[in-house]
Amino acid sequence: MKFIVKINSDYRIILSLLLSVFARKKLFTQSHKVAKNIYFQLFMIQKPFLLISILFVLFACKNEQESPSIVNEQTKNTNIEFAKGFDISYYEGYKVITLKNAWPGAEKEFKYALIDNGTVLDSPENYDAIVTVPIDEIVVTSTTHIPSLEMLEVDKSLIGFPNLDYISSEATRKRITDNQITELGRNQDINTEVLIEINPDLVVGFAVDGNNKTLSNIKKTGIPVVYNSDWTETSPLGKAEWIKFFAAFYNKEAEANRLFTEIKNEYQKAKKLALQAKSSPTVLSGAMYKDVWHLPQGQSWAAQFISDANGNYIWKDTKGTGSFSLSLESILDKAEHAEIWIGPSYYTNLNQLQEAHAVYKQFDAFKNNEVYSFTNKVGETGGLLYFELAPNRPDIVLKDIIKILHPELLPDYEFYFFDKLK
Repeated sequence: MKFIVKINSDYRIILSLLLSVFARKKLFTQSHKVAKNIYFQLFMIQKPFLLISILFVLFACKNEQESPSIVNEQTKNTNIEFAKGFDISYYEGYKVITLKNAWPGAEKEFKYALIDNGTVLDSPENYDAIVTVPIDEIVVTSTTHIPSLEMLEVDKSLIGFPNLDYISSEATRKRITDNQITELGRNQDINTEVLIEINPDLVVGFAVDGNNKTLSNIKKTGIPVVYNSDWTETSPLGKAEWIKFFAAFYNKEAEANRLFTEIKNEYQKAKKLALQAKSSPTVLSGAMYKDVWHLPQGQSWAAQFISDANGNYIWKDTKGTGSFSLSLESILDKAEHAEIWIGPSYYTNLNQLQEAHAVYKQFDAFKNNEVYSFTNKVGETGGLLYFELAPNRPDIVLKDIIKILHPELLPDYEFYFFDKLK
């Protein structure tokens, strides 16, 4: 380069450093021109100290860019508002999903690197999975994962699932009929040979503890495996926000943000409407199993819906996010005169309830035909629509429950998940 030949060696070194800085900051097309202009101006006025100061600033900028700081690009930012189980951070050329609660009580945090094509990570050993995005083909293992794919319009990337009969979605069932989705066996015993044959870009699994041998074996084949723990969320909007988790693998964050915002706004609008009700009906939930009554705890997902619908769940003050068990005597003592009964296990009509336990006839809700369930909305192979779609659409669930508790607030609304048992 003639320009460099004409100057002394010290300034040649400085120019080379400038070129390196600008090239690393991806100003490839103009890096030489910019560096030379900066150098020339400073060289002519003989201000080497100023030149060194600029170099220091440039290198500081470079180091800041290469350090793990979030890239502030509005179309790519994913703001997690309600979900407690994951975060997404963005860096140049890749993003990192941090899974905080892979299963209840999990101590380990999992980190998944989602890299752009051509990106090389400095420390790949720091990640539990590395996935090149956007992905083209995926295997998921829970029906709750499927609505996110459909809402993002990437459901055609689904090529395998364990126990296809559980799926209720009409669109996905059509793809099953057309042999576009492969049966992979049981969730805890996925057919690894078949999985290797279809060779997806990613497997999304879930675990109730840290001993999921099936997923560990899949990981050994070289197919990336990630956990999804949407089911551990207790907030209705927290569960729905996991659409952002799936969107990250398809680079569809902007679409996920838009969809979730619509769901959030509808949910909050419905919750506000419920406050206009003049009363809060008392609510019983659950049913008997082997002479013990099982019902949701006061901080559970189900209890949150009743609260947000302005209902008075009788066990709202209990601590815990799962279910708990009580004797029939204690249930009768507190809930015999409950006005509404929501979610009486898997019974689909009042006759089944009566035949299962004669004591059910003692409850006012049964006597007054105020028993509601989601058990009658099923797919063509028997899968329950509620279990598949409700976590993604809490706004619809809330409207259903408002219709149950305060029908006067939604006079023209038709149930989507729930029905009154007959």
